Amino acid sequence: MSDEALRIGVCGVGTVGLATIDILHQQSAMVSARAGKDLKVTHVGARRDHAEHDYGDARVSRDVMDVARDPEVDVLVELIGGTGVAYDLIKLAIEQGKHIVTANKALIAEHGNELFALAEAAGVQLGFEASVAGGIPIIKALRESMAANEVKQVAGIINGTGNFILTEMSSKGRAFDDVLAEAQALGYAEADPTFDIDGTDAAHKLVILASLAFGIPLNIDGPVKQGINTVTPTDLNYAAELGYRVKHLGIARQSETGVELRVHPTLIPEQKQLATVDGVLNAVMISGSAVGEVVLVGPGAGGPATASSVCADIIDVARHSHGTGPAMGLPANKLSAQPLIPSGEIASEWYVRLTVVDRPGVMSDITQVLADRGISIESLVQKAPEAGQSEVPIVLLTHMAAESVITGAVDEITAFEEVRAEVALLRVETFE
Repeated sequence: MSDEALRIGVCGVGTVGLATIDILHQQSAMVSARAGKDLKVTHVGARRDHAEHDYGDARVSRDVMDVARDPEVDVLVELIGGTGVAYDLIKLAIEQGKHIVTANKALIAEHGNELFALAEAAGVQLGFEASVAGGIPIIKALRESMAANEVKQVAGIINGTGNFILTEMSSKGRAFDDVLAEAQALGYAEADPTFDIDGTDAAHKLVILASLAFGIPLNIDGPVKQGINTVTPTDLNYAAELGYRVKHLGIARQSETGVELRVHPTLIPEQKQLATVDGVLNAVMISGSAVGEVVLVGPGAGGPATASSVCADIIDVARHSHGTGPAMGLPANKLSAQPLIPSGEIASEWYVRLTVVDRPGVMSDITQVLADRGISIESLVQKAPEAGQSEVPIVLLTHMAAESVITGAVDEITAFEEVRAEVALLRVETFE
């Protein structure tokens, strides 16, 4: 690394890449003073030009691998995304002795174990603050600020697209498809929004948070996923009536029997801080043995917010030429696998919505099934049938029950002639 300046190669000049370059140029004096040396973008890997943006005197290459091979680059910033070219690029850059900064959560979740080990062996840093929750400094919080805490739980809203959709549906009664179309028009959701909707994006981020929190290897196959596309305005309204908000949460929890990793729509008491985080904001709650409960809230995506975290990692590289310690808080070979608790064994309180024929004895039959399986009811809402209708909704909140137990009960209940097959089943988390 140059003693006079940190020479930066930026690969990928989309929204985040351009915002990163802009910060480094426009705030040059401030960030250089804080870094302790000049920060200079010397090479840009871009498939096309952006005439409205000034790269200064940086060299521009169409082949990003040229940036990795450039001896005039000290740190390579990977903002391409995906797990193909980005993986090859980072491996090559590490082999060339370059420090790495990335915002690529999928790459870290899927290949982080290998890449962190390679970086450690090569004596280079690999920063990934921007890979989770955009501008929220959650990686530093877990790895550094809470290093003296035993963390038993991390939970949060870690996908802004999903949070925006549920917020609009809840506050305005809008249909899922309508809000999704608006999210795409506003740039909150991709043309193919699958990863946001089905929980994949949140699962990638949860894997990273769990590894940091519990000292376990990254395990992309670990999380149980449930998307938001099955949540209806009806369920959001009933949740509100019962004093809850529905949020799409990632939850990592450690116990004596193993680790829970799950992503799913969740009812949260309306007075909890997570329940009040709306729109495209992210929020992460950490439960530490010494500090207690900490909640970080902020923009989870967007060019400037994500670039803020990218630049923070670049400054760290400049400040600590010999490294800031292991990327995951522990050396890669010290991460210890723990059993993953199967979904069916994970206990929660539950929200259950049924549609039944309004006949005497139906309610007693339902409660008997629940009682036989050891499931107690916390609250119940039963509406009178509308004029001319013979079917009524029944909404139950239960006490703690394992998923296999509640789904078994629901299967038995829906076998009754008076109960319709359509059932809404959502976990409830009180975080007490």
